[in-house]
Amino acid sequence: MIRKTYFIEGIVQGVGFRPFIYKIATSHDLSGFVKNTPKGVEIELQGCIESIKDFDKTILEKLPPLAKIDNITSKIINTVSDSKTFEIRESEISQFKTTLVSPDIATCKDCLDDIKSGRFKGYFATNCTNCGPRYSILKTLPYDRANTSMGKFEMCEECREDYEDPLDRRYHAQPISCNKCGPQLNISIESTAHAIKDGKIVAIKGIGGFHIVCDANNTEALKRLREFKQRPTKPFAIMCKDLEQIKSLAHVDKKELELLESHQRPIVILNKKQTTLISDLIAPNINRVGCMLPYTPLHHLLFEFLDTPIVATSANLGGEPIITTKVKIEEKLPFIDLILDFDRDIINAVDDSVVQVVNNKVQTLRLARGYAPKVIKLPFKTDKKILAVGANQKSTISLMFEDSVILSAHVGDLDSLMSLDYFQRTVETFKKFYDFKPDIIVHDKHPSYESTKWAKQQGIELYDSQHHLAHIYATKAEFALTGEYLGFSFDGTGLGDDKTLWGGEVFVGDERKYFFKPIKLLGGDMAIREPKRVALSLLFDSYSLDEVMDLDLGCVKEFSNSNLKLLHQSYLKSLNAPLSSSVGRLFDAVASLADLLHVQTYEGEAGLMCEMNYNPDIKDSFGYDITDAMIDIKYDLFDKNIVSKFINTLVNIVVDISKKEDMKVILSGGVFQNKTLLELITKELEKEKIKHYYQQHTPINDGGISLGQVNMLLSNK
Repeated sequence: MIRKTYFIEGIVQGVGFRPFIYKIATSHDLSGFVKNTPKGVEIELQGCIESIKDFDKTILEKLPPLAKIDNITSKIINTVSDSKTFEIRESEISQFKTTLVSPDIATCKDCLDDIKSGRFKGYFATNCTNCGPRYSILKTLPYDRANTSMGKFEMCEECREDYEDPLDRRYHAQPISCNKCGPQLNISIESTAHAIKDGKIVAIKGIGGFHIVCDANNTEALKRLREFKQRPTKPFAIMCKDLEQIKSLAHVDKKELELLESHQRPIVILNKKQTTLISDLIAPNINRVGCMLPYTPLHHLLFEFLDTPIVATSANLGGEPIITTKVKIEEKLPFIDLILDFDRDIINAVDDSVVQVVNNKVQTLRLARGYAPKVIKLPFKTDKKILAVGANQKSTISLMFEDSVILSAHVGDLDSLMSLDYFQRTVETFKKFYDFKPDIIVHDKHPSYESTKWAKQQGIELYDSQHHLAHIYATKAEFALTGEYLGFSFDGTGLGDDKTLWGGEVFVGDERKYFFKPIKLLGGDMAIREPKRVALSLLFDSYSLDEVMDLDLGCVKEFSNSNLKLLHQSYLKSLNAPLSSSVGRLFDAVASLADLLHVQTYEGEAGLMCEMNYNPDIKDSFGYDITDAMIDIKYDLFDKNIVSKFINTLVNIVVDISKKEDMKVILSGGVFQNKTLLELITKELEKEKIKHYYQQHTPINDGGISLGQVNMLLSNK
C-alpha cells in the first residue's frame, strides 16, 4: 500500500478531467481525492502499487477529448490510515490564477444523439463536459457556473442530478441546461429556416457572435447582402448540412476532412468543384471556397429544415468586431429581415477560425473559436508578467507568465473606434481571467499603430519590437526554436529600422541581411488599395513619362494623362511616395501589370488573384541580382506569363539564399498565406534537404505578431 501525490498542469479544468480521474481511481479501488487549484489539478491516491501503476498508464492514454496535459509531477508520500474512499473536492480559490481557459467546442456526438429524443429533444443549447461554450460565456476564473453568463439560469432537478453525478458526462458541465430550465429562443428555428428559403437575410446567434445568413444558392439574396455590406467580391464562408454536401461542391482531402470534422470545426479553405449547389457570388473570381460544418445544436436543428448550404458570415460592418447582441444588430445592420436570438449572453465575442492545408499540414489564417485562447509553452521562464499588444491589422494580444504564453482569439483590424474598444476590452478580460497586471508591455515600432499608441498611454515599462522580426519569432515560439536561423519575412507593410516600409526581408540571426529593392508607393496608403499605383511605380523605374503614356497596358489606361503627370511628379520628387521593400506590394504590382486587378476591395485580393492565375506548366522565371544586400528582380513587365514567372522567381530566391546560407529556414508573414507559393517553396526545400519551419497552429499573418513580440523580448533579455 502506497500513497502518491500528483500535480497536473494544462487544459484540465472545465473539460471533464476530475470525473475522468474519479472513474479511473474508483475502478482501480484507489482512495484519495482530486481537486482544482489555481494552477492546475491536484490528486492524492492511495492503494496497491500495481493499481497506481495502472492509473499512471491510463491517465496518459485515455484523456477526455478536450483535456491536454502539459506537465505532471508526482511523488510518494505517507499513507493516510483513514483513507477509504475517493472524492472530488471543492475548487481552491486564490488571488493568482494561471489555470488555462478552454476554447469553445463544437457539439459532441453524444449531445447530437440527445437532441433527437428524451429531455434534450430539439433543445438548441444542449452541451456536456465534452462540448459547448467555454471562453465565450466566461466572466472570470475559476470556471464555475456563477462566473459565466449561465449563472442566472437555475438548474432544474434533473439537470442538478446530472451535474452532481461524477459518473455522468454532464458532471460539472457549467452551461448544463435543458428545455425546462435553460436559455430560450425568441422565435422558432423552423420559421427561421422558412425565411432563409424565401430569400430573406437573417441574423442567427452563435457561440461567439451573430452570423449573417442567407441561402448560398440565392443570387438575389447574395446581391443584396454584398450591396448592404459593401463587400463587392470578398468571399463569403458557407455552412453545409453535412460532409457529403461539402464533398459535392468542393474537393476534400484526408487532412481537410480531419479539420472539418474536428471538435474545433473551423472554416476550411477548399478547392471548389464546378457546381450548381452554390451561387457564383459566394467566391467570385476564385476557385476556392471556405466551408464549415454545423457546430452548435441550433445549427444542426436548423439543417433539419434546410437542404442547401447557407452563407454564414460574421455579423459586422467592415473593420468592426463581430456583433453579439440583438440590439446592436438592429442598430448597425438594419437590412436584416429576421433575427434568431436567445437569452444566454455572449461575454467574449469570438469569430470563426479559418484554416487551410498546405503540403498536408494545417495552416492557421485566423485563430478564433475552437482554438483560442491558445497556450504556447516557451523553452524558458520569466518572473515578469508580459503583455504584447500585436500589430494594427489582424490584432491579437499575448500574455506571458512563468513559461506560458496565452495567445488571444482574433480581435480584428484596429481601424475603427469600435475595434479599438474591443481590443481594450479583450485586454481587460485577460487581465481579469488571470489576475494579471503587466510589468512590461511589448508593442510594434510603428508609432501610428493604435496598439502602439495605447501601450504608450499605460505608464508601464515598454519594449518596442520590429514587425518583421516578430513574424520570425512567432514561428520560433510555436516550434520552441533556439539558435541560428535564416528567416524570410514576407508581408504587406510594416515599419523598418530605417524608417522605410519593409515587407520583403531576409534575416540571418536577427540581422537583416537581404531585402527586396524598394519601390515607391505612389499616394502612400492609397497604393495599398490600388495596385495600379504600384505597377505604375515599377514602370516609372524603367521608362520615361512619355514612354509610359504610350504603353498599351491596362494599368496605364486606368489613369488619365493628367493623373499620370501628377503621379510622375510624385515619383520624381518622392512626394507622398514612401519606399517599400514589401513582397505583398510586388504581388499587387504584378496583378495590375497582368491586368487581373487594379483596385483591391479587400486585403490580399491581388495576391489571391495571382495565385488563381498561376500556371504550373510554366517553369521559366525572371533573373535577379543581389547587390549590397538588395534583391533586384529583372522583370519583363510585358510578359503575358508575368504572374507565373514572378512566383517562380520568388521560389528561386528563397531556395538559392537558403542553399547559400546553409542553416535552418523560417518562413513567416502574410505573403506565405499564398498556398501556391508556400507549397512550391517547401517542396524545393525538401528536395534540397533543408530543414524549414512555417507556422501551423498560430497565425502566419499579423495575427501571430503578439506571440512573436513576447518571444523577442525574452530572447533578447
